[in-house]
Amino acid sequence: MNPIHHPIAIVGAGLGGLTLARVLHVHGIPATVYEADPSAESRTQGGQLDIHKDDGQRALADAGLTDEFRAIIHEGAEASRVLDQHGKVLFDAPDDGTGQRPEVLRGDLRRILLDSLPDRTVQWEHKVTGVRPLGDGRHELTFADGGTATSSLLVGADGAWSRIRPLLSDAEPEYTGTTYIDTYLYDADERHTATAEAVGVGAMYALTPGKGIIAHREAGNILHTYVLLNRSAEWIGAIDFTDAAATARVAAEFDGWAPELTALITDGETAPVARMIHTLPDGHRWERVPGVTLLGDAAHLMPPSGDGANLAMLDGAELGKAIAAHPDDVEAALAAYEEALFPRTEPVYAEAHDMLDLCLGDRAPFGFIGLFTGGLDGQDAAQMRS
Repeated sequence: MNPIHHPIAIVGAGLGGLTLARVLHVHGIPATVYEADPSAESRTQGGQLDIHKDDGQRALADAGLTDEFRAIIHEGAEASRVLDQHGKVLFDAPDDGTGQRPEVLRGDLRRILLDSLPDRTVQWEHKVTGVRPLGDGRHELTFADGGTATSSLLVGADGAWSRIRPLLSDAEPEYTGTTYIDTYLYDADERHTATAEAVGVGAMYALTPGKGIIAHREAGNILHTYVLLNRSAEWIGAIDFTDAAATARVAAEFDGWAPELTALITDGETAPVARMIHTLPDGHRWERVPGVTLLGDAAHLMPPSGDGANLAMLDGAELGKAIAAHPDDVEAALAAYEEALFPRTEPVYAEAHDMLDLCLGDRAPFGFIGLFTGGLDGQDAAQMRS
């Protein structure tokens, strides 16, 4: 049987790949998205995202989804506060409605993108296990079930451990030394009152050198926690996060912290999930290879700083517009996209590493507070409020 041929094949149904498919659809250009997950509902999609005006919101406008985006905004969630490890408020910024980065759930954002695509655009349960060039910019994909497909334009939107990246680059993600551990509290105001009051109505940051706790209040009275630890890969690897003892092991790292903060770990109602933070080399780029390119984390994986999803969606929108502008010249489209991609993302690597240092470096939490205080040193700002 001959492989199925798709003029444009996108590997990965994350926000970047779906934005690309949607922008292409707006321009009347069909594409096929291959995704390993068996369905859109097969796993949770992560927590809340702040969508920035100059990239994420711009991409959604290009996708014609601004109204749908505004309908899923979690009103009031741009509030932020910083606490010390004893629960004392060091900085508190309410959501006064003037913010430029509204919060939405990743799952809701993904849903509006999926709903905007024609049926069968996304081919679920198609895990790519191999890819090879066929010449003239064409590529063949092999799937876990043994099936194959070919493309004239192949886009790797498949995240940190991209199967498509090796066609373009030998760069591999490296562990940054920081791990995030996810936990959740449900019915927080009723069942976890002190903790809910400590977190407040938006985002709460309790940060010290080398470790911290970040919590977001999500829609539905949910507290989603990210426990941050600077620890070796061996230290993290020695913990079985499927074992109930893992929670106690993580909580022990915060011995002496306020109970309303440690309850975000000890009272978690789901098994903790460890996410070791990896990065590609700063300013990762590649030489032009016919018929293939990357977007999102596949192209520019970096530590979390609030930019990842926004950049992925902008990548998808910009690539879609480049293809629409050069409908009969794939190479011209890819060259134009990459010519803008590399300088656009290169400075964000430094910003991401700086953000990680502000959260967990020697100046934590006062360096982080300084982000909110308009140039006033974070420690001075905290002292003024005490």
